[in-house]
Amino acid sequence: MAGSAHQKKSRAWLRVLPGGAAGAHARPASDEELIEAFERGDRVVAEQLYDRLIGVVDGTLYRVLGCRGHDHDDLVQSAFEQIMITLARRRFARACSLSAWASTVTAHVALNALRSRRRERNVVDRGRDPELAARRAHSAADVERQAGAREELTRLRTHLAAIGSKKATTLLLHDVLGHELAEISVLTGVSVAAAQSRLVRGRKELHRRMTEDAAEAARKGKP
Repeated sequence: MAGSAHQKKSRAWLRVLPGGAAGAHARPASDEELIEAFERGDRVVAEQLYDRLIGVVDGTLYRVLGCRGHDHDDLVQSAFEQIMITLARRRFARACSLSAWASTVTAHVALNALRSRRRERNVVDRGRDPELAARRAHSAADVERQAGAREELTRLRTHLAAIGSKKATTLLLHDVLGHELAEISVLTGVSVAAAQSRLVRGRKELHRRMTEDAAEAARKGKP
């Protein structure tokens, strides 16, 4: 009950207020101005931060997880809480854009969600995607092809969740979210060479896992 109350309180704090404090025609604040105001304890800034970053957070979650599931709102809230914590503790070094930093924090939240779902999948059936059910009205060949593609993506995300956090995060930032290695080095606090090494090793491990999974499925006669 305490956690639920905290989430409701946090959501109320982050909700955009009608009209805003600065007025509809005010110049949008820069990242630097928003962060400095936040560090001064300006409460209104939380609303502006939410407005600035909601598209990044929502989009990152969707691209990593592949859907907006029943827990999407909770993951958005969790991502914003982590972003606020990193800003409050001054972990954001300002060497990259606020949006890039937010996408990195959100990618960690999404990766944790993937890992949680991977653990739960052994016990809990999360149900079928309603979109897939709707497509069953189309031809059987169409459904089989689409279901196969979705199954392949599900396998990929499952194996991604099993990879070490540093390699998985680098893979997400580069191959899914489109960040360059130089930017990833700043976002993750390592050299460009180290970021590239993580990317290469992450790709190799993911490919190995996918290949072994496909071979095992073929051995068992699964599609």
